[in-house]
Amino acid sequence: MPLLTLTSDIGLQDFMPAAIKGQIMQIDSSFNIIDVTHLLSPFNYPQAAYVCHNAITNFPSGTFHLIMINLFDEKSNHLLLVQHNGHYIGCADNGLITMILGEEPQKIVAIPIENSLPKNVLNFTKIFAAAFAKINTGIALEQLGSNNVTYKIQNTLRPMLGNNWIEGQIIFIDNFENVIINITKKDFETHRNGRKFSIVFKRDEIIEKISETYSDVSEGEKLALFNSAGYLEIAINKGNAAGLFGLQSYAEKQQKVMQVQFANNNIFYQTVKVFFE
Repeated sequence: MPLLTLTSDIGLQDFMPAAIKGQIMQIDSSFNIIDVTHLLSPFNYPQAAYVCHNAITNFPSGTFHLIMINLFDEKSNHLLLVQHNGHYIGCADNGLITMILGEEPQKIVAIPIENSLPKNVLNFTKIFAAAFAKINTGIALEQLGSNNVTYKIQNTLRPMLGNNWIEGQIIFIDNFENVIINITKKDFETHRNGRKFSIVFKRDEIIEKISETYSDVSEGEKLALFNSAGYLEIAINKGNAAGLFGLQSYAEKQQKVMQVQFANNNIFYQTVKVFFE
């Protein structure tokens, strides 16, 4: 049975996640559908890219990935179908695909949307499911749409670098309110180059060592470690780091909301800085 992952920002309050699966199964009941999440924050591309990238890379080659995120960011007459490192990905043309992959896709085609077709989630699902089903029968990606497509590109959110520092943005807060920053272990160690370091956040909170597990510190104490995806994480052993320290994930379209929160004396921090010496 071919694997098909499903990721969206739709939420779980209504019928929509189930209806998406129903439409897929009507077109090809052989798909084994696996939910990644439906609880991504609307319009938060860095968060979506982090979740999708790290989900996709853990699935075997040949897996299909349906990414129903910010489908209506821009009015478009096509959807995107991508083949990259053996994976097949369907998503809107909103720039998210290059953020997920960290590069331009190896193969990409535009699947046309008929002008007469109402542009809604379930109709888009039918288009993607039909394309996936055809690939599943052996039809090549290039036969399903036009490869002469100019698609939107957005760059992956990268940390800022200085000679003696690196500044990252908070890209995800997990269910335990652990805070994930877009600084990978590779980036950290390369820039560190054997030097001592201080991880600084919320103006005066400092961490000066990398832990292996949460239990390396006493209950209620803060720590930093590299998570299973290789990203820097700030946590509190059996506590909630995001809530206690006022840390919030970064999203460009949240800036107006942040200004209102600041005006109401609800101060949140979205960056973490590492100093080397």
